[in-house]
Amino acid sequence: MELILDVKCFYILKGVFPMKKIMMTVAVVFCVILMAPATAEAKKISSAGAAKKLARNKVKGAVVTEVDTDYENGGLIYEVSLNKGSREYGLNYRASDGRLVQYEWEIADFTGTSNGKKLAKSRIKKLAKKYVKKAKITQVYLDTDDSGEEYKVTMKKGNKTHHLVYAAGTGKLIEYKWKISSKSSSKTKYIGVAKAKSIAKKKVPGGTCVKVEFDKDDGVPVYEVEMVKDNQEYELTIHAKTGKILEYD
Repeated sequence: MELILDVKCFYILKGVFPMKKIMMTVAVVFCVILMAPATAEAKKISSAGAAKKLARNKVKGAVVTEVDTDYENGGLIYEVSLNKGSREYGLNYRASDGRLVQYEWEIADFTGTSNGKKLAKSRIKKLAKKYVKKAKITQVYLDTDDSGEEYKVTMKKGNKTHHLVYAAGTGKLIEYKWKISSKSSSKTKYIGVAKAKSIAKKKVPGGTCVKVEFDKDDGVPVYEVEMVKDNQEYELTIHAKTGKILEYD
């Protein structure tokens, strides 16, 4: 790119303004022209490789284990799964602009204490407020899972909804997720590939998901999940809106 300064204008300016100021002005204009195209274009994602790169930059040192695609509110989503240490990550990127619209992690194979003791709900609220600063708590409740008793917390901050899961006995944060809130009708909302995999893993503890596909079975939107455990193959059909397991083989 060339920047041409008219000679006549140059000498007119030279008589009015110091040479140093003229050169600084030209340099600023030149930089603005060079930078404009880079900020004007949206960073679209057109391949799984591009989604992997974004995910690796977000979770430094993690290993990408899988990349799936899904549709949410009519738009293509790249869903990237990663492992780092004891954590399993799930990052969802919108293909149209490359924006991260969902981020989550959980401690794999976590087993809580079973001594019957649990922290007070007020203590869990303090921990959650410290983790997601300036967010509003909308729900806190005690639940029982395979890993023991858990406190589940829902928070709102701006256009994001945050979900946190704490071990009731120790207050250890074992799951965290945020998602950009959608303004579209709930009739078009699906649970997503990551949630379908999570449901399948709870049904087949220790199993490995080898394939997840979105399909419609007699008009019903479903996720068909294939898993392997101890040389056995499992197939689950999960309702794409409710998360209910419709078939299990």
